[in-house]
Amino acid sequence: MKQPWRPDPEPLETNDRAAVLGGTALWALALVVLLIVRPAPENAWWIWTCVAGIVFGGFGYWFVGRKRRKDLPADEAPVEPVLGMGPPDHQA
Repeated sequence: MKQPWRPDPEPLETNDRAAVLGGTALWALALVVLLIVRPAPENAWWIWTCVAGIVFGGFGYWFVGRKRRKDLPADEAPVEPVLGMGPPDHQA
C-alpha cells in the first residue's frame, strides 16, 4: 500500500560555527597529544593529519561564516562595496 505524501519538515536551526569550532578543537587536542607522545617515525603522518584537520577547520569556520552572512536579511547583512562598477554607459 502506498503511503500518503507528507511535506518535508522545516530545516533545523543549528550553530554551524560551533560545530566546526568543536571539530577543530578536537584536531588541535589530538595534535597536542601526538606532540607529547611522539609517534614512531613511520607514523609521523598522524601529526600532519592533525595539522590538515586544523587548517581545514579554519577554512570551514571562515566559509560557514561567509555563508551565514549571505543568508542574513538585507537589513541585517553587512554592507560590502561592489568593486569594478563604474557609471552607467550612455545609450546613443
